[in-house]
This record gives sequence, C-alpha cells and structure tokens, in this order.
Amino acid sequence: MRLDHLRPLYERRGPYASVYLGALTRPERLTHWRSVRDQLDHQADKATVEALEEGALRAAAGQALFATHGDVVLAETLPEAPYELATWTPLPHVAPMLMRRGENVPHLRVIVDHAGAELTVFGGGSPRRTVVEAASWPLQKTAQGGWSQKRYERAVDETWEKNATAVAKEIDEQVRRIGAELVLVAGEPKSRSYLLHHLGTKAADRVTIVEHGSREDHGRFEADVERALDEWLARRRAELLERHQESAGPTGMARVCQALREGRVQAVLLPGELPKSVWIGGDGTQVGTDPAELRRWGVDEPVRERSDAALARAASMTDAELWFTDAVTDVAAVLRY
Repeated sequence: MRLDHLRPLYERRGPYASVYLGALTRPERLTHWRSVRDQLDHQADKATVEALEEGALRAAAGQALFATHGDVVLAETLPEAPYELATWTPLPHVAPMLMRRGENVPHLRVIVDHAGAELTVFGGGSPRRTVVEAASWPLQKTAQGGWSQKRYERAVDETWEKNATAVAKEIDEQVRRIGAELVLVAGEPKSRSYLLHHLGTKAADRVTIVEHGSREDHGRFEADVERALDEWLARRRAELLERHQESAGPTGMARVCQALREGRVQAVLLPGELPKSVWIGGDGTQVGTDPAELRRWGVDEPVRERSDAALARAASMTDAELWFTDAVTDVAAVLRY
C-alpha cells in the first residue's frame, strides 16, 4: 500500500498519542475513554488529551486517533474493531491501523454510457463522485428512414464520442492527480470502446473492464470492482515477492534500514507488527539498529522506537510502498535500483 495519507503525521514533530477504540455503545465508550484518559494523563499534555476526547466519544465501528501538541492530526474509522490501546511515543503507532484498513489502492470507478459517465475517485481522502457529460443531444438513434437518416445517425455517433472524449479527459487528469493504479470501467459497450480510444497511454494501461453495472442500476458493479481490486492486489504482492527473491533484496532490519536511508526502497514487506525497538532521528529516513550508526549520519541524540512505526515513517517519506504478507518471516525490501 502507498502511505501518502500518513505524511501529515510525520510533518508534525511528536511525541504522539495513538488511541485505538473498538465498537462500543456511547456509555461503554465513555467508560473506556476514562480509562484511556487516565493512562494518557500521566504522559501526554493536557491539550492533546482534550483534543482526543471529542473523537474518542464519537460512535464508530472502530477508530484510530493520532494526536500531538493539542491537535488530532489523523482520525480513521476502521472496518473492524481493533484491540483497544493508548500509547504515547515519539512516532504514531500506525501498524494496527494499517493492518486493519487493508491495502489502499488509488483507483477510479467508471460507469460510462452514451450520455457520459459516473466517475468515482478513490485516493487522497474520501471517495469523490462526479458526473461527466459534454453533450445531451442527439443521443438516441431512430429507424425513421428518409434522406436525413444517415446524417442523423452520424450526429448521434458524434455526440456519443464527444461525451466519451470528455470522460477520457477527466480520467486522464484524475490518474495523473492521484497516481491511480487501476481504472475500473463498466457500462455501454460502444461508449466503452470510444472511451478506450481516447484515453491517454498512462490511463489506458490501467484499465480493467468489469462486466456488470449501469448508471441507472449498479447491480453487481461493486462486487465486480472488489473482485478486480483483490485480483490486482494479489498480482502486485506476488510480483513484489518475486522481485525481492530474484534480486536477493535486503532482509532484516539492519539492511532494510540502510536501504531506506539511501532512498533505494520501492516497497517494504512486513510479516506483521514489529514491536522490537530500533533507533531513529528527527528526519524520516533516520532509522537504524545501531545508535552509533545514526550518529555517523548526523543524529545527535538517537531515540528508541518501535520497528514498525519507524519503517512506516521512512516508507511514507521516501514514497515507498508498505505491504503485509505472511510469505516473509522478517522485514524485507524490494529495491528501486
């Protein structure tokens, strides 16, 4: 998964309060929050604890909250309830959230027809839905016959193509803006054909056609989309593992930390949470297993931190991906070069 959404956490210096709350009724949550607050009161500053309280008492299936210096920097609702905990650490404790939210694949969902398309963007925040239309007439072919029949049919085709061209332009822009990995397209076959013809190369290379769905009735569209995403994730994970094995990529904290400091990592592979301590500095790539090594890199006072928290920060700040997989038994990395 890409970790762009975590960057606001690392643009603010900690320490951070990280709070995970399960699915509770409001009275239960209030009781639990009092217990969490008692833990944090001995460590965190009062302003940060107060900032957390409003979010902590909000009804949700599960929540992850990260706050520092009196501000909640990131709040995420989780699809399943995590185990409940509260920590006060130099870096936010993000691993439980990342494992439960799943891989975040930036992608577009498109249902196209002769009138345009319904387009939903998943990436860089909450899903954003828009409708793209360029021309509204003429849209329907008829069988009236007569000397103007062919001209009318040509005008209808031109309207369909004009709408598909407008949709293609919007898709190209969104793919560029969010770095979409997939463009999932359903809808009317002729309009899909026009759309594919007018897409730029980058977007066209990311298109997957899904079978079901129209703008009037989504039907099985969402199920098709989820299946296509799962298949893409499986292929991506397998591809990264194969590249790591074929290139004898770095394995173990010491070697992966060195590659991250040098900015050479494309993806970090984790077997799960890694609570063992490493050493960090103030900058995103300052991470290592030996404090003396960090001092040689210019860190005056290395600080102990969880391995998974340090790796997530380094990956986020160097545009590296982070993947959880049980195919590795220790942290590993796929290199860019």
